[in-house]
Amino acid sequence: MAEYIEIDKSLSADEKYNRLFPQIEALINPDEPLISNLSNVTAALKEIFDKISWVGFYFLKENKLYLGPFQGKVACTVIEVGKGVCGTSAMKRETVIVEDVHKFPGHIACDGGSNSEIVVPLIKGSEVYGVLDLDSYQFSAFNETDKINLENLCGLLVERLEFNNQALIIK
Repeated sequence: MAEYIEIDKSLSADEKYNRLFPQIEALINPDEPLISNLSNVTAALKEIFDKISWVGFYFLKENKLYLGPFQGKVACTVIEVGKGVCGTSAMKRETVIVEDVHKFPGHIACDGGSNSEIVVPLIKGSEVYGVLDLDSYQFSAFNETDKINLENLCGLLVERLEFNNQALIIK
């Protein structure tokens, strides 16, 4: 069965999230592999928000974040916890919004065209499973509306899908 996301791109960001959330709820399937579900989530976000230049997941294992499903240009594959925006978000266990990545100490530039970023940790209980990372070529592209909605989305994902740090990275 073909899946699709249908949202008017002229809506405000808040309205887009309000319409996207139930569609993602219907799209994710706990009986399918985690990577399949998260691949569709990244595709839906990139499709709906023109401001997003890159969106993807990094999974935490042994104090490092490993690249997972994403949409956009090729990306850094390993980020140490505490390094860059992703590593900082995982270490602090909180969402980090950066209006100008060029001013963020230790920013890791996977795509030199990126100018702003938001990173949301994937947390269930006391366990951090990774982060959701979104970049934009625009400065100050992400705000409190994005923060609230992306945190809600990540909450839904860790609630409905089976995250297991040992199973996420295949060696």
